[in-house]
Amino acid sequence: MSSSTAERFRTAIEAGDPDAAVELCTDDVVFRSPVVHRAYHGREPLRAILAAVLTVFAEFRYVAEFTGDDGHVLEFTALVGDREVQGIDLLRTDTGGRVRELTVMVRPLSAAEALQDRMAVLLGG
Repeated sequence: MSSSTAERFRTAIEAGDPDAAVELCTDDVVFRSPVVHRAYHGREPLRAILAAVLTVFAEFRYVAEFTGDDGHVLEFTALVGDREVQGIDLLRTDTGGRVRELTVMVRPLSAAEALQDRMAVLLGG
């Protein structure tokens, strides 16, 4: 995987710019949420989700990166209310270096539940 794609994704998220992050994705990008069982498909749902997440997470920062043949992992920490969150963004790209799949995982359960509650309010469900 192109680490430059991951670097640009990281830069966009750290800058609070969901549009720049989404521009790095394929039109049919698949997003897998830590709190919803079905995947989201396409740039527009991803844009809305990233914009909401950027308002829900406080003190967000990436703390580590891992690269392999199949993808790139960005580890992050944040706060959701008074809950400390540890998570990862798993990025998979196509042959052109565009993000085709983004999977987010968070822990602990109490933080995931707080995230789910706040995201539901922002995204209407």
